[in-house]
Amino acid sequence: MLKSWIFLLGIAAALGSISSKLEGSWESCEGPCEEERGAGGVPRHCHPECHRYRNCCRDYAPHCHHGGGWSEEEEEEEEGVGGHGGFSRSRDSITDRDLLSLSEQLYRADENRARPGDLTINPQYQAGPGELGHQLDHCPQPLYKYVNEELFSKPTYSSFIRLLDNFQRATGREEEVTEEELREQEEFLREVLDTKVMEKLFTFLQQKNRYDSRQEFHSDLREMWFGIYSRGDGQRDSSGFEHVFSGEVKKGKVSGFHNWIRFYLLEKEGTLNYLSHNFDGPWDTYPDVLGLQFSWDGFHKELGSAFIGSSPEFELGIYTLCFISRPGRLCHLSLGGHGLSIQTYPWTKSSYGTGKKFIATAYVVAP
Repeated sequence: MLKSWIFLLGIAAALGSISSKLEGSWESCEGPCEEERGAGGVPRHCHPECHRYRNCCRDYAPHCHHGGGWSEEEEEEEEGVGGHGGFSRSRDSITDRDLLSLSEQLYRADENRARPGDLTINPQYQAGPGELGHQLDHCPQPLYKYVNEELFSKPTYSSFIRLLDNFQRATGREEEVTEEELREQEEFLREVLDTKVMEKLFTFLQQKNRYDSRQEFHSDLREMWFGIYSRGDGQRDSSGFEHVFSGEVKKGKVSGFHNWIRFYLLEKEGTLNYLSHNFDGPWDTYPDVLGLQFSWDGFHKELGSAFIGSSPEFELGIYTLCFISRPGRLCHLSLGGHGLSIQTYPWTKSSYGTGKKFIATAYVVAP
């Protein structure tokens, strides 16, 4: 068991190194630890409260945590020694081991995920790296051979599906949010927050000093996922939820769109055409992960990914966890003993509350 954790942590470290080279450099915390708050009272990138506002420098932990460097307690946790309920005992830091442990707990807690008999997919053709972007239809059959639509009567599924027709998919077009749509957002959040997945996530984040109360968590989820910002032409035209779960069209291409339920419903009505896949996850049950290419009303998605068979609360919870703990970086998790990574990015051009960032995107990274 210890060897497995060390192996996963080794993969996490290697991927993190690659990710840091790709992302470019952030402002360094070498020197300005404990700096004063910025405009509007928002903690700067090296202030101890930067975790709460999700704007820490990438090198905050080694330079500023506990006055500089990792504590002995954290080093023990990274080595797999000691622990408190499977998590590090530090009040603020979220370690890689925390993420591996919590993701396994969320995976086991997903009571509403599809069971093996609930859906059957037909991946057909696997495209190689040189074939991506060619828009060729290698798959004459739909991706989904069968879906037990009784799943969709579960409260989190039904409230999720009601949200999907609330958005203008084209960026640059102002979103008009009605009172009914606001009620649907609140209904969805109430339903997901009443699940074991989100209860476990909230308890963990409260222990890590990210939220003081369930209501604060609820309000922040509403803003980070449904808060509207401008993705193009200065119009308030996008949100994290729309981009990740419903999908958008920008500059003639599909943008975002990482949800299996949305995919299935559009494929069923004939407006989405599955073209091929480029990777298939190692899971023999659900949720699984698939990298896929498709066209939506003629607009092409040349490289996408999605969980398959997961519940709405599981996807929302996993993406939220990674956005809060590793914004702009690869977030290394474990599901059923198999490792995977999530990439999230904050929207940097606008903010809400006291400088918090909206979600720009979140998706599974191909292994």
